[in-house]
Amino acid sequence: MDDLKTTSFSQLGLSENILHGVEALGFSEPTPVQAAAIPLVLAGRDVVASAQTGTGKTAAFTLPALQRISELAAHTAAQPTENDSAKLTEGGEVAPKRRRRRKKKKPIALVITPTRELASQIETVATTVCKSTGQRAVIVMGGAKFGPQLKALQAGFDLLVATPGRLIDLMERNAVNLSRVKILVLDEADRMLNMGFWPSVHRIMQACPAERQNLLFSATIPPSIKSTIDAMMNDAALVEIASLGETAETVEEHLCPVTQGQKSQLLLELIRRQKPGRMLVFCRTKNRADELTAYLKRAGITVDAMHADRPQRIRERSLARFKDAKIQVLVATDVMSRGIDINGIDAVVNFDVPLDPEDYVHRIGRTGRAGAAGHAYTFVAPDEISPLREIEYFTKQLIDQFDLEEFDYDSGRIVPNPQRSTTKAMRTMFSGSRGRGPGRGPAGGRYGRHY
Repeated sequence: MDDLKTTSFSQLGLSENILHGVEALGFSEPTPVQAAAIPLVLAGRDVVASAQTGTGKTAAFTLPALQRISELAAHTAAQPTENDSAKLTEGGEVAPKRRRRRKKKKPIALVITPTRELASQIETVATTVCKSTGQRAVIVMGGAKFGPQLKALQAGFDLLVATPGRLIDLMERNAVNLSRVKILVLDEADRMLNMGFWPSVHRIMQACPAERQNLLFSATIPPSIKSTIDAMMNDAALVEIASLGETAETVEEHLCPVTQGQKSQLLLELIRRQKPGRMLVFCRTKNRADELTAYLKRAGITVDAMHADRPQRIRERSLARFKDAKIQVLVATDVMSRGIDINGIDAVVNFDVPLDPEDYVHRIGRTGRAGAAGHAYTFVAPDEISPLREIEYFTKQLIDQFDLEEFDYDSGRIVPNPQRSTTKAMRTMFSGSRGRGPGRGPAGGRYGRHY
């Protein structure tokens, strides 16, 4: 059989204008998810696509959606109305006439995404391509002022990118009308479900026409969302590039047993000794991120915090400084765990073990991108053993232990037994008890208690 592997965007059915936009984006060859999804979207199919972070999902739906907007708009414009009945040609077609292009204030395509950062990323791709197509994309998101967004909406647009909360606010103000939406994209749908956005998403879907094309893109498609997908989709095509729980091969994962009280000290020593160019550190809460940021600043580390309580302009400035390597460390909550396309992050640190195993996959996916090697360090305290084990069950692999040389670990930490299982069918293995410090007897050996 001939090798049908796609090697260029031109083979996917994209128009010349879209291809000019692809060139402007600097894309050379389509990623697997782009090669699989774009032809399906162009064919008008409902699509459910899952692929690891950093694989190009944003372009996989944005490029064909912009082309579909043009096709759908042209089709609508070609339909004769009662006023056109006297202007039909002998062939039954509407006679061409010069028309003043009206500003479109009702989007044909709508993209719903859970975070401001993801919305900004989609806008970047869309606006770059729109310069080649003559279309217009507008972004509306929480944390930004209403005035500029209302002005942008009034100017007319083809594609609307929105976070759920802000879009609901605008709908209640009658500033957005979704009655012409023909393409609905749910980006990171599982994340929206986990973040409690689904009631808002459901309300938005009900405001759209029942007959529409539905596209759902996410890093994972867990069982918790499958019933929702079945209800909203019409004979959807499934594109699955990555298996559930699969982590990137380019990321070297390290497990760092430590007590809660020593986490900040261990992180500081790790930064000083490993000297990463850029490090992304994940904390469970906003307060914890702020406290850790303050601690690192006092120690002379160039660092900033990134979480939902920070104003949008500050978040954008922090992200830009991190991208430009003006700060070495960015401490964040899970607002940064998905969709942020920053190459060159040398290391990710899970300062707190994520409670959701999927978040672990997304967090460490911030490093090791575009084929580069990356490191992921997970600090696990004694009270975080359960979520750690859930991660290992989920990924079906053990995380190798990493100890920082000559670091004086507290004897109260818990150290993994290398023979522990990766399946829940096996009972977690424990040996020993709380140790008395490095080299102080058999209770926990040099490394404290084992599991």
